[in-house]
Amino acid sequence: MKRFSLVVLLLSSTPAYAEDGLTLSGSSRIRYETIDGQPRTGFNEADDLLNIRTIFTGEYRTGQLRLGAELYDSRVHGGEAGTPITTNEVNTLELVQAYIGYDVPDAFGSGTKLGLQAGRFTLNLGSRRLVAADDYRNTTNGYTGIRADLGLKGDLSATLIYVLPQVRLPDNRADIVDNRVRFDRENFDLVLWGGLATKKLAGKRSAVELSYYHLGERDSPKLVTRDRSLDTVGLRIYRDPAPGRADFESETIYQFGSLSASIAPTAPRLDVSAWFAHLEAGYTFAQPWSPHLSLEFDYASGDGLGGKFGRFDTLFGMRRSDLAPAGLYNAVGRTNLLAPGIRLEVAPTKRLDAFAAYRPLWLASRFDGFSTTGVRDATGGTGRFAGHQIEARVRYWLIPKRLRLEWNGLYLSKGRFLRDAPNATAGGDTLYSSFNATVTF
Repeated sequence: MKRFSLVVLLLSSTPAYAEDGLTLSGSSRIRYETIDGQPRTGFNEADDLLNIRTIFTGEYRTGQLRLGAELYDSRVHGGEAGTPITTNEVNTLELVQAYIGYDVPDAFGSGTKLGLQAGRFTLNLGSRRLVAADDYRNTTNGYTGIRADLGLKGDLSATLIYVLPQVRLPDNRADIVDNRVRFDRENFDLVLWGGLATKKLAGKRSAVELSYYHLGERDSPKLVTRDRSLDTVGLRIYRDPAPGRADFESETIYQFGSLSASIAPTAPRLDVSAWFAHLEAGYTFAQPWSPHLSLEFDYASGDGLGGKFGRFDTLFGMRRSDLAPAGLYNAVGRTNLLAPGIRLEVAPTKRLDAFAAYRPLWLASRFDGFSTTGVRDATGGTGRFAGHQIEARVRYWLIPKRLRLEWNGLYLSKGRFLRDAPNATAGGDTLYSSFNATVTF
């Protein structure tokens, strides 16, 4: 319980006065989710699960110095033998953040700045497709290391990181289902370093962003891995939405390096050549409901029959904003996927917002497993069409800034691949719903 004691000490020993710069906050989210027609292999055809996530956050600022801590408690209740419960759902009493930060004004000349952070912290970088602190998922991603944020002249900024991604524990099903407390670990067997640079363009609604990350992974006495050594380079160009204006986003990412063909110690090394692209064009109508209509396209390469490994690895990215919910569904991710789409977002009031989206889904490579379902036809004989996905979300602040209700719904009409592939699940079309209540304090 040393880390739990540390966060209590940090938050309780610092005087709780506004003039001292102490801020305390927290939230608790209860989610009940159900699924029928599970498309992923190895799980119950129909299932339901209760998720509870509580977060306590504190930060103390004095001058340029910052001290912060954040405790996550993520639990589930009601799972059965075939319920997909992993460290994506359970991480109890974990000190995800415990950091010290220091801000240096005019570090590189007048009008510039430098922010430094060290310790444990979460990260949301760029589009969040490669490095993110997932919010829809019941647990989040934490990182231990150092971060530097640079604000330079000419609307140029950059973020550099050298971190050890936290490996969530426990990692065996019995302890996970029992919501056992075991503190996460980080070590130099899993390292992520790199960063991104952003240049704002005329009007400052538009920007160009360059990113590079290296992931280094190796076996440890407690965990056998595929020894990934991946270099990921990205170019993103975007224009933010505005009433009565068009917006767009284009992000292209290339990934190269090597990994082991399997987790066996004698497995041969494979060269990696994979890529991802996201294209989006939208328009916000100058109407009271602020409707935003967008056309989207996502492509993430899969593994083919060649000598190179072609399955794109999204590293620590989040999927909810682009593709689909996690949780019991968790079937569509940023790998072996070709998915155009159309999305409509509305915000009738400050308390109410909603969206609806439609995507037909194909495999980028018919010889690889479809996205994150585990369904595969190694012969390629079942084709590439996976199905039609329709989803929606509605959020409403029942008590502004205190209590928000949320519903997520998804329907997947399974295509030939998800119906007829050799290991396809036996159930019919997929219907997923989640009901959420979040209290902020």
